[in-house]
Amino acid sequence: MLVHERMSKNPITVAENTPINSALKLMRDKKVRRLPVLNDKGDLVGIVSERDLLYASPSPATSLSIHELHYLLSKITVREVMTKDVITVSEYTPLEEAARIMADNKIGGLPVMRNGKLIGIITESDLFKIFTEILGARDMGVRLSMLVPEQPGILAEITGAIAKLGGNIISLGTFLGEDPTNRLITVKVTDVPEDRLVAEMKNLALEIVDARTCASCR
Repeated sequence: MLVHERMSKNPITVAENTPINSALKLMRDKKVRRLPVLNDKGDLVGIVSERDLLYASPSPATSLSIHELHYLLSKITVREVMTKDVITVSEYTPLEEAARIMADNKIGGLPVMRNGKLIGIITESDLFKIFTEILGARDMGVRLSMLVPEQPGILAEITGAIAKLGGNIISLGTFLGEDPTNRLITVKVTDVPEDRLVAEMKNLALEIVDARTCASCR
């Protein structure tokens, strides 16, 4: 899956000379937490987050009057508080690479560029939605987590055993295990009772970490 398949197209943007109080209002009206910043030529020159704007605002404990506050906020522009060295991705970046970039750089969103122009944005909220899809969070089924050895063919054994039981795999995810010798696999299966599925996996000498039957697992 690539970024263009899950990004928000035509993202809400803000001009670099916009007062921070106006930018904050725009974020709250549109229910977004970050805004790409464009110059008068439509080029991406920065990105500003809700946190950036709140940190730039006067403290509630300030002795300034309400009129002084409004005047001060009208003079501080997005240009003064935005992040200028923006990390971006292309529309053809794999989603897992976009997620890695966000995690490594501790950022919550990436502007998406095509030929130097902004065409979208991919955010942590988009990735959370994808995560729920990958693990079938909204689907009924038996959810099974297993610690399996890191060896060729083990995934084929698991899926083959489920198929023989008549089960339908609706989601499957692999995660780092306790050490390099194993992996944690989480699978959600329909059309097989939980006890039969658990018993079959134990027959493969797999360690069951968690088993439950659910639609929206909590």
